Amino acid sequence: MSIIHPGLVGARVLDLFAGSGALGLEALSRGAAEATFVEDDPRALTALRKNVAALGAADRVTIVRADAVRFVKSLDAGAFDIAFADPPYEKGLATAVAERWLDAPFAHILGVEHSPREPLPQGADSRRYGDTAITFYRD
Repeated sequence: MSIIHPGLVGARVLDLFAGSGALGLEALSRGAAEATFVEDDPRALTALRKNVAALGAADRVTIVRADAVRFVKSLDAGAFDIAFADPPYEKGLATAVAERWLDAPFAHILGVEHSPREPLPQGADSRRYGDTAITFYRD
């Protein structure tokens, strides 16, 4: 998060494969104006809603129950300032999100957490942290 911290203030944030909402909620705590969470697992959605309520952030949050890859295919370029994606590893989902971003950059910055064994398309800054890689695309 610190890599993109200056860009968070006032940002419209998208959290794909949101799970508990940790990435988007952290962005809100660091100054993002609003966050949209996309998740399709009912148990994760329950946890996400509880976390949003516990933090009193409901007025700055939109929760969408949807498949994240399908969701990004519906977005226009520039729909968000910053997008985060933390899909299940090694299922091709990280690659699918990155490829969609390359076709239509739906956020000015896209950060994708993925397995280092799943190489993403070129044109990005990747960093490895043990069994996790984070790749950032910027328009």
